[in-house]
Amino acid sequence: MKNIKIGKVFDASEISLGCMRIANMDISEANKLINTALENGINFFDHADIYGGGKSEEVFAKAIDMKPSIREKFMIQTKCGIRNGFFDFSKEHILNSVDNSLKRLKTDYVDVLLLHRPDTLMDPAEVADAFEILHKSGKVKHFGVSNQNPMQIELLSKYVKERLLINQLQLSITNTGMIDSGLNVNMEIDPSINRDGSILEFCRLNDITIQAWSPFQYGFFEGVFLDNPKFPELNKKINEYVEKYGVPNTAIAVAWILRHPAKIQTIVGTTNANRLVDICKASLLELTRQEWYDIYRAAGNRLP
Repeated sequence: MKNIKIGKVFDASEISLGCMRIANMDISEANKLINTALENGINFFDHADIYGGGKSEEVFAKAIDMKPSIREKFMIQTKCGIRNGFFDFSKEHILNSVDNSLKRLKTDYVDVLLLHRPDTLMDPAEVADAFEILHKSGKVKHFGVSNQNPMQIELLSKYVKERLLINQLQLSITNTGMIDSGLNVNMEIDPSINRDGSILEFCRLNDITIQAWSPFQYGFFEGVFLDNPKFPELNKKINEYVEKYGVPNTAIAVAWILRHPAKIQTIVGTTNANRLVDICKASLLELTRQEWYDIYRAAGNRLP
């Protein structure tokens, strides 16, 4: 497994295991999944306080038998800010959320805390106070955001002392909005519409690592595109490279994301240990420029 430099500050595996779906797993199966990740070079695990209503963090800690000697072998990221029917970046909620996550995870610190979805009622000075308390106390080492545009990040950055190292964004072969607008500049067509303020270029300019969530999904959790009859041309093209490289189609889908020079870290949320081994094979190959564009066009995208 290759490592990348997160925010040009610390090294982590270019593939991360997302733990949203482990809440209802048997502890022994969760243990197998986590250890499979570690055995295949994954050293970064993605959580959020809302995953399973907090149970995902509890299952993770129980499955790994959290203790100092184990904790040192990997990095944990969690997120906060989504509540039942609203978003909350208040100082009180951020601090309480982290404390509760630490209890569930049975650890003294998390390596990264992300603000989960934008809160339009956010007071950036409150966020700055919360981050400073968490950083000085040693409860959080690094900070970032999720699903935020450049101006939202700039607003936060004006107040917080700690650098925002990460922006977690939806990206897959069939969800390429941040890429489309950059390819269709000066075109009067729908893909040229810049919906997110050139977030891809902004993150690259500011050394913010993009984390891609839902790398196999199309739409907003509408289903997977792999082996889906709705995407015949895309799957035909992906299967050509399955044959060429001798890896599963999941590895090709992830390799497509990893091929981008932005050094995007991919969050995969499988709960199947064997499938995770297949996915990790993406780190062993690099698609050519033409292969990358062939897959992009096979997904229904047109180049100007």
